[in-house]
Amino acid sequence: MKLKVFRYHEGMSAPHYDTFSLEEEPSMTVLRALFQFQEQFDDSLAFQYSCRGSVCGACAMLINKVPRLACRTQVASLLKGEQQIALSPYPALEEKVGWDPSQEVLVEPLPHFPVVKDLIVDRNAFFKSYKFMEPVIKPESIPPKENLMDPSDLPDLELYTNCILCAACYGACPVDGENKDYLGPAALAKLYRFHIDPRDADNRRLEKADINNGWWACDFHGNCRQVCPKGVPPIMAIGQAQAELMEKKEKSEDKK
Repeated sequence: MKLKVFRYHEGMSAPHYDTFSLEEEPSMTVLRALFQFQEQFDDSLAFQYSCRGSVCGACAMLINKVPRLACRTQVASLLKGEQQIALSPYPALEEKVGWDPSQEVLVEPLPHFPVVKDLIVDRNAFFKSYKFMEPVIKPESIPPKENLMDPSDLPDLELYTNCILCAACYGACPVDGENKDYLGPAALAKLYRFHIDPRDADNRRLEKADINNGWWACDFHGNCRQVCPKGVPPIMAIGQAQAELMEKKEKSEDKK
């Protein structure tokens, strides 16, 4: 098999791609292929990783034109065409790169972020939106012991607590590609997660993103849900938040 990798460093006139033949190993992941590339051909190849177990989200990158975690993406299944995902178009998908999906694995940096070097991107904008949401529980008072909740509330809450902040959804979102001020799917899903948490006493969570670049900027392409490695559905949270805000505004108008 061959690995085709995006290369860039500061001072380079333009990015290019390096392609090398690698020895495929049993259950080889894209992350392992990158290590082999680095060990055998070019130790200057730069990429991010940490846990190697689909928990930290650090190794999210564009693999065969789909944002994925390199540590959980199997090379063999990619070459067999078993991991194809149909996404709404965005610029990174439309960039023409000559590669044979049956023989090569194409690895590029996560879209919509400035490239620092090779596959490493600057995610500051992503985490700025996340921090803007104030992602901490704000209880009405400090509980004497555990902050308990009804187990029946867990299923809805766990839909969103599973987010590992890998930014795959941000990289796949066409709106993020066009509007750099859009808060993004992950931040909005996380905000909704605190809104529905029965332990949280901040009743104005939804209003925090009731702005042009918040809930209302989403065009409902659905790419965010498709690429999330943990199955988090930001599009569902955004739709429900919009519905709640509209209902609240209608009731306010009726009282006038």
